[in-house]
Amino acid sequence: MPSQVYKPALAQGPWDAVVIGSGIGGLASAALLAQAGRRVLVLERHYVAGGFTHTFDRKGYRWDVGIHYVGEMQRRNSVMKRVCDAVSEGRLRWAPMPEIYDRAVFLGEGPDEVYDFVAGRENLKSKLKDYFPGEATAIDRYFDLVDQVARSARGYFMEKALPPAAAVLASPFLRRRFLKLSDKTTWEVISQLTRNEKLIGVLTTQYGDYGLPPKRSSFAIHAIVARHYFEGGSYPAGGSESIAESIFPTIEAAGGKVLIKAEVKEVLIDKGRAAGVLMTNGDRIEAKTVVSDAGVFNTFGRLLPADVADGLGLRKKLTQVSHSLAHACLYMGLKGTAAEHGLPKANFWLYPGYDHDASIDRYVADPEAPLPVTYISFPSAKDPDWDANHPGIATMEAVAFVPYERFQKWEDTRWMKRGPDYEALKARLSERLLENVYRMVPQVRGKIDHQELSTPLSTRHFANYENGEIYGLDHTPARFRLKWLKPRTPVDGLFLTGQDIVSVGFGGALMGGVLAASAVLGKNVLSGILKK
Repeated sequence: MPSQVYKPALAQGPWDAVVIGSGIGGLASAALLAQAGRRVLVLERHYVAGGFTHTFDRKGYRWDVGIHYVGEMQRRNSVMKRVCDAVSEGRLRWAPMPEIYDRAVFLGEGPDEVYDFVAGRENLKSKLKDYFPGEATAIDRYFDLVDQVARSARGYFMEKALPPAAAVLASPFLRRRFLKLSDKTTWEVISQLTRNEKLIGVLTTQYGDYGLPPKRSSFAIHAIVARHYFEGGSYPAGGSESIAESIFPTIEAAGGKVLIKAEVKEVLIDKGRAAGVLMTNGDRIEAKTVVSDAGVFNTFGRLLPADVADGLGLRKKLTQVSHSLAHACLYMGLKGTAAEHGLPKANFWLYPGYDHDASIDRYVADPEAPLPVTYISFPSAKDPDWDANHPGIATMEAVAFVPYERFQKWEDTRWMKRGPDYEALKARLSERLLENVYRMVPQVRGKIDHQELSTPLSTRHFANYENGEIYGLDHTPARFRLKWLKPRTPVDGLFLTGQDIVSVGFGGALMGGVLAASAVLGKNVLSGILKK
């Protein structure tokens, strides 16, 4: 059964748990609790379930909004693949991308300089040494350091799910090795290995996957994301909407439901503990366990009663974290198939130079400076089921980071009715993104049948992220030192899930679901999955 529109009769309990938000963190938490026999109600304020895994339709076309490719799904026994198989009970299928899954293109006045990221750890290492033959030692050392982060990450993240008493005893041992590298920026670590600015720029090509350039990001998040793609990328067969659709039956099998157009106003508190949720229409839904996938800013800043949040110092803690970068996305539709247009499956990353920090600083200071990064994706080419489900058409997407402040003056206007100045700003940004699209796939010039630009205000409107951020919290070195970013909150019965308690993107949010379920159930859920 698909998700249903909220009605009071559908929300009648009793419920063992209420999950706020249906992103992959919320759905994974709900599915794992359901498999433990809990009856779970998932409430989604949007009219489509799935969070950043959902898709939208316009004029016959369909686009994903957040899932462009995922690593680790090619390896049957990888932790992420096994967790995906567990929460979807094997219903979710993944299509591997080709050997070249990412192509980094550095633009200049002369010929573009192109670097291919190829599937397979040793293949990628060899390719990098071909590009930089004098940097073999630095490249080997870089891969070793990435592996060090990966080896220490499991203990660091699992400590987050431990009961407080156990965490006090185990914390120094589980966190120490990870923090040794997470305390340093990506640039600090890599610049100690090499002074080759081009190599540093190429190794940090995928900073767009976590939203912070090398001098501001923790090396831990860089290493986590880089290693995530060592074996290549995959795309969900049937499109990213198939992710949520594959998990719904797991929740429903235990008597649970996923309801849309169901906005939560507040977490109910009774005698100091969570007691359910209050809906914006005034309905009260009772449950002894509440799991929030709404992010820490929304949970502590909006959903908890102000006196409770302030009394526990939770709003003050929000001053220790910051919103990640905002983005704009140009969605494009074409008549004719991806094959007919010669669209590739690989993603393109376009940069105006090798110093990513300087590129962002220039663009923030001057909106007409070169876009610091343009990411171009071809979902209709990646999805093996596309032509059967959407015959005779193809889609493309182009994403760029943009300062939220550039759009802020329209934040109190209505979606699709923000005025001519806003539309002019969108038109100029669309034009610039199209220039980069045509540079990579010139054969589509003049063939785009429909195009539409989303801005940070679109993300704010639909995803309820205050600054239109795409990746939740910034992944700075300081973020990984914060012990309160964990599933268990100071409010008994209230838990957090999703990327804010682990790390960015699909993988981080998915594992956030595992940690939240582990904290609720008081057992290591991941261990149980891996034993099967």
